Amino acid sequence: MVDGDLYSGTSFTFLGSEPIICRNSQHLSYLRTEYAVPWLNEPRFVHADVIRAPENNPDGDDDKVYFFFTEVSVEYEFFNKLLIPRIARVCKSDQGGLRTLQKKWTTFLKARMICHSPENNLIFNVVNDVFILKLREPVIYGVFTSHLNNVGMSAVCSYSLSTVEDVFTKGKYMQSATVEQAHTKWVQFNGEIPKPRPGACINNEAKAMNYTSSLNLPDKTLQFVKDHPLMDDSVAPIGKRPKLVHQNVTYTQIVVDQVTALDGNTYDVMFISTDKGMLHKAVSHDMDMRIIEEIVLFPDHQAIQTLLLSDKQAKRYIYAGSSTEVVQTPVAFCEKLASCAECILTRDPYCAWHKGKNSCVNILAESNTDRLLIQSLNGDSSHCPDSADKGIRESMRYKVKAGSTVELKCSYKSNLASVFWTFNDETLKINPPKYLLQSTLIIFNVTEWDAGTYRCCSQEAVKDKLISQVVMKHDLEIERTPLPLTSTTQSTTQREEPIEITRIYTAPKKTTKTSTTQAVTQLVDVTQLNNKVTPTISTMEVFSSVADVGVGKALYLSNTNDCSLLIILVIVFFFLFFLLLTYNCYKGFLPATCLKYRDALLHSKKKTPLNLKDCEQGVKETLVEKVCPENQCGGAQKAPHDTGYETEPDCGNGNITHKEDETTTETEKDQPFDVKCEIKYADSDGD
Repeated sequence: MVDGDLYSGTSFTFLGSEPIICRNSQHLSYLRTEYAVPWLNEPRFVHADVIRAPENNPDGDDDKVYFFFTEVSVEYEFFNKLLIPRIARVCKSDQGGLRTLQKKWTTFLKARMICHSPENNLIFNVVNDVFILKLREPVIYGVFTSHLNNVGMSAVCSYSLSTVEDVFTKGKYMQSATVEQAHTKWVQFNGEIPKPRPGACINNEAKAMNYTSSLNLPDKTLQFVKDHPLMDDSVAPIGKRPKLVHQNVTYTQIVVDQVTALDGNTYDVMFISTDKGMLHKAVSHDMDMRIIEEIVLFPDHQAIQTLLLSDKQAKRYIYAGSSTEVVQTPVAFCEKLASCAECILTRDPYCAWHKGKNSCVNILAESNTDRLLIQSLNGDSSHCPDSADKGIRESMRYKVKAGSTVELKCSYKSNLASVFWTFNDETLKINPPKYLLQSTLIIFNVTEWDAGTYRCCSQEAVKDKLISQVVMKHDLEIERTPLPLTSTTQSTTQREEPIEITRIYTAPKKTTKTSTTQAVTQLVDVTQLNNKVTPTISTMEVFSSVADVGVGKALYLSNTNDCSLLIILVIVFFFLFFLLLTYNCYKGFLPATCLKYRDALLHSKKKTPLNLKDCEQGVKETLVEKVCPENQCGGAQKAPHDTGYETEPDCGNGNITHKEDETTTETEKDQPFDVKCEIKYADSDGD
């Protein structure tokens, strides 16, 4: 919004296929860009702002509105669409043309923005955001990325507004030329430029030619603007190089603030957001831009889409917005810096050490003439009253047992500093069992050799030199605990006297068991009273070489190997097995082979019953029963058992006995009837 008028760069149609830069006003006429590729070619707008003309301007110039966007290039040929960062300008008092460019901009011009790094020969051709620092001589800051080489780098370039105006007011134009009647190429226009100058605002020069409004401009000038909206000259950055280049990051938004330090110089402080929810704070000092702080605004790595700077002079804030939330953060965290050395080494122009308050304060809330403030943007902390402590914020003391694990933590403020550890004033080599997890030192299986003083130091480059400071100090002490005493023989006498403990390490020897009795090693309890030890003394005392085995573990390991319970269980099992075997032998539930052995062992006359099927039970008694002679049975022959079959060899039932039945009688008596004999039916005819 500029004086109640809305200037916007957007897409006009519902499908978003027609990009325009337009003005909606209640007092002025509606204006928009021409729908043509030379004017706008698939642009992506990122920023728009107004630059007021200076008061009492001798040229009588007008206020101008600048648009920043990235579009597809028309002047460069490439196998793919080549993106180019642009800056476009329109005048606030533009009213459009009378016949040509009616209700269209008559002051629309655009030019290329160059952001090139000569060190690595990289061109950053996509502009993501722009911030205009409005001073007496305004400065334009822009964040750029590159889509050509996919290098994952971002850059910050700054431009002087006077350089931009020189391109629009004194630069050459480009025109389209047809090559071989098929291809259009944009080249530099070397012809005569009409007057008043196309694209210029109505200034004193135009008014001297009786052109008081854009409605009065000649059609020749308006037609030239319609056909030549692109400038041939490019806008070069200040210093012909980027202010800042950073790897492995994508910058999304930028705001710039100015602060006057205690040395009287004014410094530009840039706040740059990333697509990972980070905020980088960079300071321009001695023609060099350096990052002094990195703040995590969104822990879940949301991309920062909006970044604003409040205008309050006493206490300024940064407002960052993502797609879901907004965060407010101060421009400096001076109160978080605990020591003078740390306050100075941050090289933050907002912060200074107050000797009276003994704290780091924000100079915006203090008087710059206060002599109690200490500030050095060179990182020189020699003037600090506590320079001897080198920034130590915390000292820890540990007393641990041997064989345990120790975790030594180290927290430091600067994300741009590197961490290294020292042990007893010497650089610590990180080798197993010592491991470094980010800035935390972890020691496994601590021994007496690990006891000592550990210091966590941060190291950071300051103006081509490394400045280090001790952040935290850890004193590690190994707790000496008496080891359990072991004895091979028991003693019944006790004596009370101080004992000088010595360790005897013996190599293990192979022994041969001579009897089933096992030697039992007993533990001796030790009680300390008045610096005297009253143990049970034996002929020989041997200390275990394993330091981490306690008394409880030793008691668990020293058992008598008593197997009485196992022997009882085995006896009970065999007794039950014997009872089960006896019962099966008595009942005859064992296989026939086992029953034969039983009969042989017991000398039994009882025959083993035949293993006959249910269908053979009818002849079971006949086959098993022994035929007795006549003299033993009293001369009376016992009638055969009636099995219910009509085909039995019985002559008393009225049936006629066949000859073939007589021949097979002996065979049928020896074997079951249904094994090898055919079944005879009662009504069958004899053959």
